[in-house]
Amino acid sequence: MAYSNWTLETVKKAFQLEEVNAAGIFSDAKPVAPSAYLTTTLERNVPLAFAMGTEKAKSELIVSAVLVELWEHFDRSISFFSGIDFNIDAENGLTGVCDFLVSLSPSQFHLESPAIVVVEAKRDNLTIGLGQCVAEMVAAQRFNAEQGNDVPRIYGTTTSGIDWVFLKLEGKKLQLDMAAYQIAQCDRILGVLASMVAQKA
Repeated sequence: MAYSNWTLETVKKAFQLEEVNAAGIFSDAKPVAPSAYLTTTLERNVPLAFAMGTEKAKSELIVSAVLVELWEHFDRSISFFSGIDFNIDAENGLTGVCDFLVSLSPSQFHLESPAIVVVEAKRDNLTIGLGQCVAEMVAAQRFNAEQGNDVPRIYGTTTSGIDWVFLKLEGKKLQLDMAAYQIAQCDRILGVLASMVAQKA
């Protein structure tokens, strides 16, 4: 089974995850002001991506721009990958392509552990992407463990580019932030992503 076949219900049952719904679990994340470049880019790209309406357009025109900004925020000491094969455990359905993966390793030519943030882009309905995102988070958890790099938390987000919903996986405890963030709050989105990289959320 590929990541895209998982639902939130099936992934929780298969991997015995305990779901905790909470509003504002990332509310303490300090906002990160976007650069003038990102602000201009989003002013230009968001209406275009919205008009096109496809996942691909939103990924390329919005999500990539935000992740490049995150990469720059950390002085390029992290890495991120787009459309990467992430085949971890075929027997348990942890195979397929991740829209975006962020690693604490600065190596950009191939994925190294620890992989800590999974970003799943969806056309509109973010809840449809939750199961896929969580399955990829479980895979990242296993990937890190296999590499001898157990980080305490794995993070994820499903996003339409416009709306962003954030998740956290710690052991078997899965937390879903019931508050959605909009791209108009780009400083807050960057703040949450930065807190994830710093493992502070």
